[in-house]
Amino acid sequence: MVSSSGIGPSAGSTPEPSGVPESGSAAAPSASPAGRGRVRLRRAAVMAVPATVIAAGLMILTAQGALGVQFAISGMPFTVTATNLDGEGFAQFGGLDQMAEGSPNEGDTGGQVLVVVSAIKKATLEKLCQSVDLGGTNLLIRAGEGKEKVSATNLTTDSTELSGNAAFNNIEIGNDASTLDKSHARGPKGVFSQQADTVHIGNLRQTNYATTAAVFKLPGLKLSFSDQGC
Repeated sequence: MVSSSGIGPSAGSTPEPSGVPESGSAAAPSASPAGRGRVRLRRAAVMAVPATVIAAGLMILTAQGALGVQFAISGMPFTVTATNLDGEGFAQFGGLDQMAEGSPNEGDTGGQVLVVVSAIKKATLEKLCQSVDLGGTNLLIRAGEGKEKVSATNLTTDSTELSGNAAFNNIEIGNDASTLDKSHARGPKGVFSQQADTVHIGNLRQTNYATTAAVFKLPGLKLSFSDQGC
């Protein structure tokens, strides 16, 4: 199950009078320059509200651990696959990632990406593959293809897509994200979330914008360029 949360209410400006008199009425006197200045100032203040609210929301989310990453993302998605993922201490909730100001990857997103944050306290992965499209050429990373599995502590991924065959033990769905206690991360109050004692995902496939971990061990690491991704 995937959840997401929007941040910051939208604000619209109040329409100004058209200035066209009703039939049979006298024309109203034109607004003074000072009056027009006040209107422009009021409209500018209203237009500044959404950006202020979003910025405040991002600071709150970062402080409360709702963001999987606390750095500016590149805005380039990457694919992660694994034959099997097994984890202890699983949590999932919505978050918002931010690109560096003026990033060429902003497009029409405003530099923000709505993501699903998945947090696992202890994780192991078999046959891990990670690829990022660099414009026709893929940077490819492989690990854990032998007897030893990839392992991670306090693993956090920020995803826009996730698929696989999942099984959970003692799952709780619909928690307030601020009350999560089975993994290493919590979200802000009022945000939908879920958590479980353990998670298993077979044939995992993710589209991620960020991954962090306190410890990340990659046995048999292989890095290469390829015309095909994971």
